[in-house]
Amino acid sequence: MMKILGLALVVVAVSALAADLPRSPAPKDVELYIISPADGATVASPVTVRFGLRGMGVAPAGVAMENTGHHHLLIDAAPPALNMPVPADANHVHFGKGQTEAQVTLAPGKHTLQLLLADHLHIPHDPPVMSLRVTISVLP
Repeated sequence: MMKILGLALVVVAVSALAADLPRSPAPKDVELYIISPADGATVASPVTVRFGLRGMGVAPAGVAMENTGHHHLLIDAAPPALNMPVPADANHVHFGKGQTEAQVTLAPGKHTLQLLLADHLHIPHDPPVMSLRVTISVLP
């Protein structure tokens, strides 16, 4: 019972801290999109994913510049909490050096890809800058 109470207190504390994290503003009319592969494409792995961005610039993680951010590729994942740093795992791939394309190894089958721009601290902008989600099929 004490472990459950302790865990509940940690969750409450983290939630309170998350509400106070600053979010960088995104300009109006910004557009983030996946250049390739196209929605519905059938591709071989590794897949080259090209990122497109209009209305903002790209800067490496850790570099705080107005109207910039760096890319995160969401693979088979819904968008994460938008008031917290983007997680770093196999489904949330960071491109903190300012990369605008990547080769991604994917298992055969259907996959979804979506881009999310985040600021120098890996926190999504306000409002969030996200691409449409594309679905691709990877050949065996």
